[in-house]
Amino acid sequence: MNKAAILKTGNMYETISQKRDDSVELQNCIVDTVNKLIENDTSVNRPGMLLGRIQSGKTRAFIGIIAQAFDHDYDLAIILTKGTKALARQTYMRLLEDFKDFVEDDLVQIFDIMHTPENLPRYVLEQKIIMVVKKETNNLKRIIKALTETYPDLKDKKLLIVDDEADFASIGFNKKTKEDTLELKKIASQIDSLRTEVAVSDFLQVTATPYSLYLQPDEIEISGDVFKPIRPAFTVLLPMFKGYVGGDFYFSSDDKSSIAPLIYEEVLPEEVEVLKKEDRRVFKLEDALTSKKIASLRMAVINFIVGAYIRREQLSKNNQKNKKYSFIIHTEQGKAAHAWQERIFQNIKDALVEYAINFPDLLEPLIKASYDDLLKSLTLINPGDTPDFSTVFNGVIEYLKKDYLMITKVNSETEVEQLLDANGQLKLVTPLNIFIGGQILDRGITIDNLIGFYYGRRPNKFQQDTVLQHSRMYGNRSMEDIAVTRFYTPIHIYENMKRIHAFDNALREAFEEGAHDAGVVFIQKDAKNRIIPCSPNKILLTTTTTIKPLKRMVPYGFQTGYKSYISKTIDKIDTILKEYEPQLSSKDPFYVDLETAKIIIDEIYSTLNFSIEHEWDVNAFKASIEYLSKNIKNENERGKVWCLIRTNRNSSRYSEIRQRFLDVPESEDIAQLARKYAVDIPVLVLLRQNGKEESGWKGTPFWWPLMFAPVNMQTVIFANEVSEEE
Repeated sequence: MNKAAILKTGNMYETISQKRDDSVELQNCIVDTVNKLIENDTSVNRPGMLLGRIQSGKTRAFIGIIAQAFDHDYDLAIILTKGTKALARQTYMRLLEDFKDFVEDDLVQIFDIMHTPENLPRYVLEQKIIMVVKKETNNLKRIIKALTETYPDLKDKKLLIVDDEADFASIGFNKKTKEDTLELKKIASQIDSLRTEVAVSDFLQVTATPYSLYLQPDEIEISGDVFKPIRPAFTVLLPMFKGYVGGDFYFSSDDKSSIAPLIYEEVLPEEVEVLKKEDRRVFKLEDALTSKKIASLRMAVINFIVGAYIRREQLSKNNQKNKKYSFIIHTEQGKAAHAWQERIFQNIKDALVEYAINFPDLLEPLIKASYDDLLKSLTLINPGDTPDFSTVFNGVIEYLKKDYLMITKVNSETEVEQLLDANGQLKLVTPLNIFIGGQILDRGITIDNLIGFYYGRRPNKFQQDTVLQHSRMYGNRSMEDIAVTRFYTPIHIYENMKRIHAFDNALREAFEEGAHDAGVVFIQKDAKNRIIPCSPNKILLTTTTTIKPLKRMVPYGFQTGYKSYISKTIDKIDTILKEYEPQLSSKDPFYVDLETAKIIIDEIYSTLNFSIEHEWDVNAFKASIEYLSKNIKNENERGKVWCLIRTNRNSSRYSEIRQRFLDVPESEDIAQLARKYAVDIPVLVLLRQNGKEESGWKGTPFWWPLMFAPVNMQTVIFANEVSEEE
C-alpha cells in the first residue's frame, strides 16, 4: 500500500454524500480523515481521532468515513458502540439507510454481530462488510471468534475499526469501583486483540470528550496490570453544522438581548426528591394539578404543550411541514422511580384532559402563565409571529381533548428498540411526546425536536464525559424551537454543569489551538497553602474552577450579614482602601499588592452568607488571582493586582429575569475599563453597595468583588479537591 497516496472522493461516498447533501466542510473532513488513516499507522494506543461536539453529527461523519474508506481498499469495517442494544440498533439502522443502494446491489453487507449467521457463503464474504459490535465482553468475544474461527478469510481483509463515543478511556479522571476497572480492562484488552487478528487494520476513535486521551499520565496501573495511555496519531476536527446549539448557548451567554437566560428554569431540590418514590405524607397523586411540591414539573408539562402548539401553528401559518415535539424527564436510573414518575405524569395529563372537557376556563391561569413566559423568548426571535393568547388557549384545549399527548416510559433496552423509527431515532408517535427514563435515554439515542428537558441527576457523582452526554438539549435546533424550549434542573446541578462545560471548553480550545501538551495549567493548594502543579488525571471535576483569558469570576446568590455583625468588617475594608485615596480620585484602576488583595477578599467573604446552591469558592477565587499575579512575565509587576473601585452602588439582589439572583453587578463601562487594563495583570473590581432593603438586601453597606483574568495568560484549571488515589 502506498501511504503517500493522494485520495479523491470515490463512487461509494460520492453517492452517499449526494443523497445526504453533505456540506463541503463535512466532505473535506471525511476525505481528510481517510487520508490521514492511510498516511499514518494507527492502533488502539495510537488511534486516529475524529473530534466533534455533543450531538453534532458524529454518526453521520463516521458513516461517511467508512464509505470513503471502502472506496480506498478497505474491505471490512467494525463499529464499536456504547454497550446498549438500543445504540447498536440505532447505528445499524442508520447504516442501512445510508448504504441502502449498495446493500440492494449486493456490494455491502451490514450485520449486528450478535445476529450474524455462521454459514455466510463466499458470495457474501467477498462484499464490503460492516459489523456493529457493542463494547461489551460477549459482543467482543463474538467478533473475535468470527475473525479467528467462523470466517478466518476475513483476517485477510483490510480493516477499519471505528470506536464510537470513545470516552470510556477517561479512566484516569475519576475514582472508579473495582468492578468498573476490571470491566474496563477486559474491554480494552479485547479491542486490542481484535486489531491483532487481521493482517492490516486502522483504528479511528470518534468522540466529543477526548481529553482523558490527551491528559492521562504516562501509564495507568489497574489491579497490578500496567496500561499505556492512548495517544492519538492524528486528530481531525468535525466542522460545526449550521443550527448547532450547545453548551456555549446554554451556559456561556451573558448577552441580555439573547434568549439564552430565558431557557433555564430552576427546580427546587425538594421537588426532585418527590420524584424518587411515592410518599403520601409529602405528595398525593390526586393533587398533581395543584400541589406546590411538583410546581416546576407541572409547569414544565404546560409549557411543553403550549410551546409545541405555538410552534405547530407558526409552521402551519408559514406553509412549512409540521413537526412532532418531545420532552424528556431524566432524574433517576431506577425503574421503580420511572414507574412512579409515569403515574405522576399520567395524573397530570388525566386532570388536564378532564378540565379541558368539563371546565376549560379553570385552565386559563395555567395556560396564560405559560404563554406569557414563552412570549418573552418568542418576541426576541420573531416579534409578531406568535399567535394571540385566545388562539393558543383554544388550541391547547383542543390538543388535550383530542389526546395529542403521549407519555412513554423508557427504561429497558427492549422498549427502546421497539420505539426506534426507520432512521434509528426515537419514534415520535403523536404531536406531543413525553419520555420518562434513565441512562438509556442519555447515551447517544437521538430524539428529534426536543423542547423540554427536566433533569435531576447529580453531576458531582459522574465523570465529565458522562455529564456532557446527559445534555440531550444539545444538537441541531432551530432558534424558533429554542424560543419555546425550557431546561429544568436544580440550581446546584445547573452550576455543576456550567462548571464542567467551562472545563470542557477550555481544554477543547487549547487543544484546537494545538496547545494540548502545555496549553492548560492544572494547579491546586498543598497542605501549606501553597499553589503547586496538579496532575490532571487526579482532579475531581465538580471542584474545579476554569480561568481563561478575560474570564469574569463573581460570587452571587448570597445575602449579607446583619449590620450589627458586619459593619466593623466593612469599616476595616474601607480603612484599608483609604490608603489608596489619591488613586481613587482618578477613577482608573491602581496597583495593590497581592497580599492586600487576598486580605480584602477574606474580609469580604466573612460578611456574606451563601446557600449550598450558590456557595462562593473563595479559595479558588484567591488562588486564581495569586497564580495570575505571580506568573506575570515582567518581574517588576509580579505580586501586583489591578484594583478598580466604585462606591455608592445600588445593585439589586435579583435580576430582572424571572427573579433570579443578579450575577452582573458591574455596569458595562466598568466592565470595559476592567477589560482594557486586564492585559498581563488580573483586575480585582470592588463595588461598594448601599445594600438597600428595597433592593433585596439587609439594609447595610457591603462590598461585592469581581475578578477579570488578563488577556495574556494560559488557561488555568484550579482543583479545590483532588483524588487521593495514586
